[in-house]
Amino acid sequence: MAGPVITKDMTIGEVMEKHPRTTEVFRKYFGKGCFDCPGSGYEDIDFGSGMHNADLDALLRELNEAAAKGKGEGKGDGNDK
Repeated sequence: MAGPVITKDMTIGEVMEKHPRTTEVFRKYFGKGCFDCPGSGYEDIDFGSGMHNADLDALLRELNEAAAKGKGEGKGDGNDK
């Protein structure tokens, strides 16, 4: 069985680009400001969860669930199909 696609060390921007369905999860945990924040391009999920006082384990679980539902919809390197 494969491990999670999304890990705490991935940048927020990278995840949203590769897995568009994760934007709703980020909005739920981080608010809508995440999408305008220049830091989303280089800040990782672990850092973001700490800044927003979010439960990292729950966030990662929901991000991976959203990514699994949206396989093939991203602009990634083809690994999400």
